[in-house]
Amino acid sequence: MATIKKKIWPEYFGAVVSGKKKYELRLNDFEVNEGDILVLEEWDPETKQYTGRNVEKRVTYVGKFKIDQLFWPEEEIKAKGIQIISIE
Repeated sequence: MATIKKKIWPEYFGAVVSGKKKYELRLNDFEVNEGDILVLEEWDPETKQYTGRNVEKRVTYVGKFKIDQLFWPEEEIKAKGIQIISIE
């Protein structure tokens, strides 16, 4: 089990803390596995500084994919983007 620290902007930090946001969409540029602890540190993009607030969350699922492994043509992804949907 690893502890991984990542920046998160205030608007998303608040949604995680309140329990409304139960997912993270991240570039696959680091190793993360189920059971790891993700420490989200609030980062203010205007001041370019940490606010001092953070929240720890246990990773319960990791889905990884590459652009050529998606279900949609690359042209449609570029035109429309991708959304992630949290469900209960």
